[in-house]
Amino acid sequence: MIPTILQSVVTAEETENLADSLKTHGGRLITELSNNPQGVLHDLMGKAVDFGLKVLGALVIYIVGAWLIRRIKKVLHKLFEKKKTEKTVASFVISLVTLILTVLLIVITVSTLGINTTSFAALLAAVGVALGMALSGTVQNFAGGIIILIFKPFKAGDYIEAQGFGGFVKEVNILNTRLITRDNKEIVLANGTLANGNVTNFSNHPIRRVDRSINVAYGTDAQECIDTLVAIMKEDPRILDSSTKGADDPFAGLDVQNGSDITFVVRAWVKTEDYWSVYFDLNQRMYTELPKKGIHFAYPHVDVKIRES
Repeated sequence: MIPTILQSVVTAEETENLADSLKTHGGRLITELSNNPQGVLHDLMGKAVDFGLKVLGALVIYIVGAWLIRRIKKVLHKLFEKKKTEKTVASFVISLVTLILTVLLIVITVSTLGINTTSFAALLAAVGVALGMALSGTVQNFAGGIIILIFKPFKAGDYIEAQGFGGFVKEVNILNTRLITRDNKEIVLANGTLANGNVTNFSNHPIRRVDRSINVAYGTDAQECIDTLVAIMKEDPRILDSSTKGADDPFAGLDVQNGSDITFVVRAWVKTEDYWSVYFDLNQRMYTELPKKGIHFAYPHVDVKIRES
């Protein structure tokens, strides 16, 4: 696509016309030199001085513009440091602004010399469109990375679930996010889909609630079962109570009466880093302690009664 654009900007016909124009002007210059050499030399000196002034003006514009660009970079850098902006985002924005201002400065400098920059601007626009179409997927991931780095729905070290995968965030790049699963596999997720999809962050808050369901046999004393479950939770120092902000006291209650068993729910608030250790220890304690109290776990069964006619 880009070669086609270049051909449309500078065609063979335009090149031939330019050569004919140079040949014609060259012939006229030789004729005028033979007829009026002093006038021609005076005219050339005037044009040389005029061009020299243009070059000087273009040089001044470039030097001043380059100084302004450096000042703008420093101001943006200090602003991002003050706002504590993500380094990746700050670096990208500063680089993008610098590139745009530099291209604009070059165009202004060239136009100061009297050179027509219309074709140059059209070429830059065409190349930009071509690159945008070719890198549409990358641009989407790039924009998603900017959104993630600015709004920070998660950070390195958080455990998240997204796009059907779960793991600890290893790194957030401008184009993708890397996860490490619990069995040490690395998952790379594109930021475009990640920024537009649902993300569950399990590490964003300091405490979490452990929820468990226990099925026991019919005939179990409900209050005794509840008291036993609460006592098991209170014996664990990692389980929090209402004195901790955002947490409640350990809770157990009768939830559902099923066809062949009854279900009790258990809820305990813990620190996020203690979640899984408490989860498995709580399961083991309930499995060990409940039978000692005469509370038996239920299993699927069918009671059959045979009646003689």
